[in-house]
Amino acid sequence: MTAYPEIFRVRQHLPRPRVEDVALETEAQLAQLKLKEKVQPGQSVAITVGSRGIANIHLIARAVVQHVLRLGAKPFIVPAMGSHGGGTAEGQRGIVEGYGVTEEFVGCPIRSSMETVIVCQAEEGFPVHFDRHASQADHVVVMGRIKPHTGFVGDIESGLMKMMLIGLGKHEGAKIYHRAIMNYSFGQILRSVGREVLSRCRVAAGVAIVENGYDETAQITAVAPHEFEEREKELLLLARQWLPKLPFATADLLLVDEIGKNISGTGMDTNVVGRKYNDHAAVEHEFPKIRRIIVRSLTEATHGNATGIGMSEFCLSRAIEQMDQRITRINCLTGGHPTAAMLPLDYPTDREVLDHALPTCGLVEPPDARLMWIRNTLDVAEVECSRAYLAEARQRNDLEILTEPRPLPLDARGMLPDWQEFERHHAKAG
Repeated sequence: MTAYPEIFRVRQHLPRPRVEDVALETEAQLAQLKLKEKVQPGQSVAITVGSRGIANIHLIARAVVQHVLRLGAKPFIVPAMGSHGGGTAEGQRGIVEGYGVTEEFVGCPIRSSMETVIVCQAEEGFPVHFDRHASQADHVVVMGRIKPHTGFVGDIESGLMKMMLIGLGKHEGAKIYHRAIMNYSFGQILRSVGREVLSRCRVAAGVAIVENGYDETAQITAVAPHEFEEREKELLLLARQWLPKLPFATADLLLVDEIGKNISGTGMDTNVVGRKYNDHAAVEHEFPKIRRIIVRSLTEATHGNATGIGMSEFCLSRAIEQMDQRITRINCLTGGHPTAAMLPLDYPTDREVLDHALPTCGLVEPPDARLMWIRNTLDVAEVECSRAYLAEARQRNDLEILTEPRPLPLDARGMLPDWQEFERHHAKAG
């Protein structure tokens, strides 16, 4: 029988700027833009909501709606998420409602459609698509989270500009833009399409959200359209500083309890697991360097979209059983990342996964393997780590050791507890 590493829990001390009252801050930010000089009573205003699991998105969306209502205008929500939700209007509406953004809660209609209008031809020679409902509105408010992209690098990555491309471009726009990125570059297509949308599609404002390493709202910034590019550059620098990270730079094994589109565009954030440029290994100057990744399940909120499972080498069989292959393939092919849908080696129990994964980690003996176990890549404030890290952890001022090393909690079936169950047990024990 294999001897497994003992594990202990650490708490990271990450930067933690936080907005205490997101509704109040959203209103204060929007008030600075003086939208009443632009938005007239009775006019319609489309407000974008994407597919990522943004903290407090329902509260922020409702605050934007209430601001628009106070102007005497008529707001409505547009699900803006490329090909997500199976590339259907019903699927995309279901995603935003799953985040609490319902008509009853935010106080305005949701208008979901996969139809687009072509507003122009981009300079590079392809059509610029824009959501039909948003195109019919008198004004558009672009709302989105600013953070490092999972596949591209630049001074602008994921945020308001990308929302105008992939989000409001819907499935048809997302397909052509990802193809164009392969011929040009992410930065060029981002700016090319974004500038066309800003000049032609009556964008009135942006609401940029930055989160901290604890999956909390760290900053909300209302942005005038002519400032989108410059403000995004500034906010991306903050987002990089506050991005969640693993406590150690290398690992033989990383156990990820859950992946999903609500966690990251690639199911697990490549910036956190060190696989932004290569699905199965970090490049020379990229950290962390993780030899093998094991995925244990999909989030409920991902609705079967297992995008990113192909970046892991191993998984529990249940993760594949939870997978909707059609939805996953649509999303990965649209994004130009077909390998993200490929299936890792799967086994029915954690014991079997570990027994097959550990020998692939080189000459290290299983009890000495460097193993980390996380809930997901948004939730890394506390991490289970193998004994191999203990000496370093004791020397680190940014880490707090919460438990002594104890056996890996495999039950009689050879299964680990789900992270939340294990966390509850840890809290009681503490």
